[in-house]
Amino acid sequence: MRITFIAPILAGILTAVPAVAEEVQTSEPEKVTAIPVDLVRTLQIMQDQIATGSTNAHAAQRALLAHIDDRLMSIDPGTWGDSKNVRAAVIFVLSGGRPEILKRIIALGGLSEVDTTIVQGALAYVEGREADAKRFLSEVQIDTLPPMLAGQIALVQSALIVREDPAKSVQLLDRVRLLLPGTLVEEAALRREIFVVSQVGDAKKFDALSRQYLRRFRYSIYAGNFRQRFASALTRLDFAKDEQRFSRLVAILNELEAEGQRELYLMIARNAIEQGQTKAAILAADKAFELSSSDASSATRAKLYRAAAIIVTPEGFESGIEVLKQINRAELQPHDSALLDEALSLARHIRQAPQAIPVAEAAGPAEAPPAEAIQAQEPVPAISRAQEALEKIDRLFRSETR
Repeated sequence: MRITFIAPILAGILTAVPAVAEEVQTSEPEKVTAIPVDLVRTLQIMQDQIATGSTNAHAAQRALLAHIDDRLMSIDPGTWGDSKNVRAAVIFVLSGGRPEILKRIIALGGLSEVDTTIVQGALAYVEGREADAKRFLSEVQIDTLPPMLAGQIALVQSALIVREDPAKSVQLLDRVRLLLPGTLVEEAALRREIFVVSQVGDAKKFDALSRQYLRRFRYSIYAGNFRQRFASALTRLDFAKDEQRFSRLVAILNELEAEGQRELYLMIARNAIEQGQTKAAILAADKAFELSSSDASSATRAKLYRAAAIIVTPEGFESGIEVLKQINRAELQPHDSALLDEALSLARHIRQAPQAIPVAEAAGPAEAPPAEAIQAQEPVPAISRAQEALEKIDRLFRSETR
């Protein structure tokens, strides 16, 4: 990305905060002490625009992060005697900034005990030292911190404990959403919480939070990532177990425009095939096909997914093969073409040795396999990306704050 393209966007955002714009144009010492707080506020403005879907803000973010990093690293060391500036630097790093500024602040010394703990913990987190991050940040009381810092620290705390205590992680994410409504931090917390509750099987909260995300953040830059993981999470919750559950899914997706609904149903159908959930794959593929009257490519995908699912059922085997044979491979993406090959190969195997693959086994278990088993199945690339995203919930959420 050329800086000449970024410059007009960056200039517009800088002028949105007069204190920052004024500082960029002057080097007078008396202006220095407010710079970290003001610069980080500017970054927050930009990132909140990203949550609403601004591609310009997303494109300009890297340039602004570099600009702020340069300013912070060259600032008068006396600036860090103010706790507000120290905490602004922590927010900057947790928002995607380089961690060197925190190392410099630590080296300068003179921090309060609380600020030392927060700075050390934030640095450990972004450097991937989980044990140290947990040791420093686990006892930090977010109620004693300003809202923006409290929200960022709670977001980190939730990531550090999600494997050992998902219920507490959910509570922390709830706090983040209350502290920072309408921000990119809230968007990240909501997106993460949806998948944590899906892992613990809380279908009711999954429904409620998913509706909220699709209503408020459907245009977020990160919504594409959300939709992939959402599709995979739905199969884990066995949404096709009964009509009531599937009706709830339909109600959730009705929050979206037809194109968005269609793409999600297609993602869900593919995930269901990979996880051996035949009924879910059929239901999702049928819904996708209903929404594909004006999109031949999507209609072909829906036919492929439905046929790939029904060939493992006694009543659908013959019709499934016929549909698979009629699919125009030229209309498929490479990953769907690979799925077509796999489905045709499976169909030939079933025809040649029908007793070798009991239908119940081929259709998969009623419940999704554990994450470890899913990862070992070597799924086709499109599904692999969704499963990899789910796996990250069991690690840390580090990369998503970028």
